[in-house]
Amino acid sequence: MDDLPQRIKACRLCAERFALTATAHRPRPVAWFQPGARIMVVGQAPGMQVHQKGRPFADRSGVRLRDWMGVDEATFYDRERIAVVPMAFCFPGYDAKGSDLPPPKICAATWRDEVMAALDPHVTLLIGGYAQAWHLGTRNVTDTVSRWRDYGPDVFPLPHPSWRNTGWLRRNPWFETDLLPVLRKRVQEAL
Repeated sequence: MDDLPQRIKACRLCAERFALTATAHRPRPVAWFQPGARIMVVGQAPGMQVHQKGRPFADRSGVRLRDWMGVDEATFYDRERIAVVPMAFCFPGYDAKGSDLPPPKICAATWRDEVMAALDPHVTLLIGGYAQAWHLGTRNVTDTVSRWRDYGPDVFPLPHPSWRNTGWLRRNPWFETDLLPVLRKRVQEAL
């Protein structure tokens, strides 16, 4: 396990694939975890800002996510406490219309089992459809998140904290009133 994050950071499996995207970028895996982390955040894949900065959730989504969790930046970026292990460790690029491409399946096929075997979190946050499909076998984010109690007390399915989901948050006020207080309490207990 000691060298697993370094091996992931050195991965270039998707170099040709990324070169063909609208962004024509090079791989830059963001592996942000260490054994012993008590909380695991499972997202989709890094966005462009994360790709550029080399830190997970180093964007407005991260601000919202940290608020949901009730943690500050220092706590969130403490790899011994919080592991961030997305379904793909690299920014997958944009399509011709400027939309995020899905996380390449080869990343999970190559790394997921080894990463999961290396971590034993007390609390797991599953952010978005790709993470929920892999970990829970579900297909509909709204349905999965609305049944959050079925997965507790240690697994929390969440929508993506992107600004694009602000409308979803308005249409589902129970998320803020019912789920978030329980999530924050459970995160504090785990830390």
